[in-house]
Amino acid sequence: MTASLPPFNALRAFETAARHLSFSRAAEELNVTASALSHQVKGLEDFLGMKLFHRRARGIELTEAGRLLYPGLSAGFAQIRQAVAALARASQDRVLVISAPPGFTAKWLAPRLYRFLMGNPEIDARITAGLNFVNFERDGVDVAVRNLASSGPFASDLYFEKLADVALLPVCSPRLLEQLGGVRSPADLARMALIHDDSLVGRADLPTWSDWFAAAGVTGADVRRGLRFNSADHALEATIEGAGVLLAHKLLALDDLRSGRLVAPFTIELPTGRAFYFVCPKGTESRPKVKAFHDWLLQEFRRLEPAARPAGSLGRRSKVPR
Repeated sequence: MTASLPPFNALRAFETAARHLSFSRAAEELNVTASALSHQVKGLEDFLGMKLFHRRARGIELTEAGRLLYPGLSAGFAQIRQAVAALARASQDRVLVISAPPGFTAKWLAPRLYRFLMGNPEIDARITAGLNFVNFERDGVDVAVRNLASSGPFASDLYFEKLADVALLPVCSPRLLEQLGGVRSPADLARMALIHDDSLVGRADLPTWSDWFAAAGVTGADVRRGLRFNSADHALEATIEGAGVLLAHKLLALDDLRSGRLVAPFTIELPTGRAFYFVCPKGTESRPKVKAFHDWLLQEFRRLEPAARPAGSLGRRSKVPR
């Protein structure tokens, strides 16, 4: 007949007290009072019918029975802690934490992410949107998508892979064009309300409305006026509502161009010398959940097609001299 085991809490109280050789420190670790812990140890001693500790004026010492019992319990609780930690790691490894710029998250990633989750049901995604660079270890981030200068420099401890170039082009709502009776030349845009996306303000190499009008051969345009937003998705939403014409990131406007919520009155695009990159700590790109997201991103970007050129659009693709 199998001997009955002592209560688990009493065994844990003994193991912790024996490890610290202190009831007070053991009670602190287990978040109980010293009196309660001493009572649990006394219950174990009564169950076993033998003393496990010598209670001295300056502390406690293991008895012969205590010294026999402690190694096995210590190894057993160590295995329990390891098993729980392994389970926690396995559960945590299901979660993929993704950092991306707010505009990219709202206008490109969020509408497509369901396809990644459907194809990888074993992964749970957590999105953190922000423009600042992340510390992958400190912030608990697995992967990031970043808008970076194509010429670098790139951190040596990170893995980078280019996803798509960043180009800018004017967009506006079809309703606004209808209200204005259409536009015939790029100079007509200079008389419309201009919307500015300042989400990357301070980047000296980023083209502006001044660059676009110069590329289109338009002089005298007052580019100081108009609405300014520090978030690309907010600028796009205002444009959709007819607030004016926006020099937009083409990739972020692509879905709205395809759906007809936005139109590109002219096809003159500005290269920026920047691109969206997949980024992760070097050496983690082969982790299953990171590789799955990487492969899905590449597949999604391969699916992209240029936005349909709106009827009556004018101009040609043009590069700004840098």
